[in-house]
Amino acid sequence: MKIGFLGLGNMGQAIAGNLLKGGHELRVWNRSPNAAQPLVEQGAIAVSEPGQAFAADVVFSMLADDKALRSVLLDSGLLERLNGPLIHVNLATVAVAFADELDALHRARGIDYIAAPVLGRPNVAAAGQLNILAAGPTAAIDRVQPLLDLVGRKTFRLGEKASSANVMKLAANYMLISAVDALSEAAVMVKGHGLASADLIDLLSSTILPGPIYSGYGALIGKRSYEPAAFKAVLGLKDIDLVLAAASDASVSMPNAERVRANLQDAVDHGQGEMDLAVLAEVAERRNPG
Repeated sequence: MKIGFLGLGNMGQAIAGNLLKGGHELRVWNRSPNAAQPLVEQGAIAVSEPGQAFAADVVFSMLADDKALRSVLLDSGLLERLNGPLIHVNLATVAVAFADELDALHRARGIDYIAAPVLGRPNVAAAGQLNILAAGPTAAIDRVQPLLDLVGRKTFRLGEKASSANVMKLAANYMLISAVDALSEAAVMVKGHGLASADLIDLLSSTILPGPIYSGYGALIGKRSYEPAAFKAVLGLKDIDLVLAAASDASVSMPNAERVRANLQDAVDHGQGEMDLAVLAEVAERRNPG
């Protein structure tokens, strides 16, 4: 199958690499061309314009945020120049309202749009073990399912309305970020009583709160290791803003999300936005000096 791929950050690189391992022809594009080189060495074809990546049966995009996707696909006029049959699978976390807009614009061009945001860090993506939240036309998802199986351990199908996948992803990210925020405050609290935060992490992850959030982010907090970042604090802030927008659209109050947002903004304001989400521990310490 001919596949296009736009957006070669840490996650995009890993996902595109697994598509290549499936024996497919892959055209890749990234705003910074050097990012394509490792994939070219594996057999991918680097293209200089996003439109060239759309000369395919299926196109995956993993661009950083709504602004980047809007710039590449809409503001450039690229989508208006495209026609079906074509399937566009958007792996990025975008605003719910933007997902609805993209769905309508794609349908107007006869293009199937699938929202398929993923759960997992870059190492999970590299292992092909992502969890994929997919929503869109059933027949289109059926067609790309073998490709999704190359990059994920399980695909959760969430119906025909594409934005449903984004709602679920935002809810999941909100829970993840809130958990790291709570863990950060708890670590500072036990430290204030002369206990090691690492002992708290070991206790939680081996008893009442097992799983990658507490063990993974907890280990980073315990070691004060925030770089290189697998999930940047600034992207967490972006996601919480999207959560709050989605909540507002549904007339839902989320006061805890507002508090978590303030903590993420504090990290960004202190020049820590490019660090891992675990840097929320530094925010908790700043709020509790001494």
